[in-house]
Amino acid sequence: MHDIIIVGGGPAGMTAALYAQRNGKTALVFEKTGFGGQITHSPRIENYPGTLSMSGNELADKMLEQILAQGAEIEFETVTSVTEENGLKIVKTEEGGRYEAKAVIIATGVKHRMLGLENEDQYIGEGISFCAVCDGDFYKGKTVCVAGGGNSALQEAILLSEKCKEVIILQDLPNLTGEQRLQDILNVRPNVQIRTSVKIDSLITQNDAITGLNISSRIDGSKDSVGCDGLFVAIGLIPENESFKNLADLNAYGYFDSDEQCTTRTPGIFVAGDCRSKRIRQITTAVSDGATAALGACLYIDNLVDNK
Repeated sequence: MHDIIIVGGGPAGMTAALYAQRNGKTALVFEKTGFGGQITHSPRIENYPGTLSMSGNELADKMLEQILAQGAEIEFETVTSVTEENGLKIVKTEEGGRYEAKAVIIATGVKHRMLGLENEDQYIGEGISFCAVCDGDFYKGKTVCVAGGGNSALQEAILLSEKCKEVIILQDLPNLTGEQRLQDILNVRPNVQIRTSVKIDSLITQNDAITGLNISSRIDGSKDSVGCDGLFVAIGLIPENESFKNLADLNAYGYFDSDEQCTTRTPGIFVAGDCRSKRIRQITTAVSDGATAALGACLYIDNLVDNK
């Protein structure tokens, strides 16, 4: 049995493991694909304190190396459920594993909703981005497209318009759906072009770099193309929290409805990182959640001992 089981090996999950181990608790981290989560899609990270510049993979490797040095254990398995039996948390996996812990931290992160284009995955971090704050500086003086028309897409476009030569917003609906306040800001910026009722059909590439997009009209099906140096996809995020709704409340969008203490309605169950309802999703906010959740879990375990 472990003191704390952590579901998810992104920045939040690995920070939770670090704080758990340094507080004298044993931590087991489950990751189903690869450690690092969304940061592994970033070719360069330049907004993480103490790091002038490094790739997302480098940062993930350093985090993993650090928690292993502290004694954390890892398992490459997919967690399917967490239940309670006799005061313990029982974690079961798709691979048939059954594990026990005194507390559990769920840090499952999110997935970016994709466009479904051919070779799309190949260009993530190499022409396709999801975060203007993270990657916008790489496109200074260049032309970028933004896929989407909601608040997230418009906020991305505003940030990019301050750095890029041209920003082309491509919305597949007849109108932008983001706040009018954001639309008003973009409508008066001369380097912003807004095209609605268009579908992105495919990437145009040359020498392993994105050079444009093939698009078609949702109205009459006519074909066209736009030249660009990069594509920012902002059509939504998908949390993967459904398997844990028996333990923690979800909001209307499927995120854990938790406060800044990262607690849930189930004692001993904590949530951390992008899977939690929050306004800002950055590496720094994820590691903050990881530390908060781990310290909360350690206190929960200590109180169990004191009350025996």
